[in-house]
Amino acid sequence: QVQLVESGGGLVQPGGSLRLSCAASGFTFSKYAMNWYRQAPGKERELVAAITRASGSINYVDSVNGRFTISRDNAKNTVYLQMNSLKPEDTAVYYCNTNIVHRDYWGQGTQVTVSS
Repeated sequence: QVQLVESGGGLVQPGGSLRLSCAASGFTFSKYAMNWYRQAPGKERELVAAITRASGSINYVDSVNGRFTISRDNAKNTVYLQMNSLKPEDTAVYYCNTNIVHRDYWGQGTQVTVSS
């Protein structure tokens, strides 16, 4: 059973930092690319960051480039999203995602709220 469990969300002030974690199980983690998505209130879900199986290719949406860092530890079956210089517009539910044989799998999401 594929399972993705996010953690690390919370309430932070503008300019603050958070590190999200996604613990994966039920599949060969090291063979698959991992992604972070987010969905803000009233907006469509968007891809925030993506990382290939051996971290050879990393991509970010323009709005977070330079502030967020995606990484993975294949020995721990975990993917991370380090978020720095957070802005109110980063407020969203953040989801871990992978695609295995043309099927999407999602975590339950973790809430990130950036507010003073």
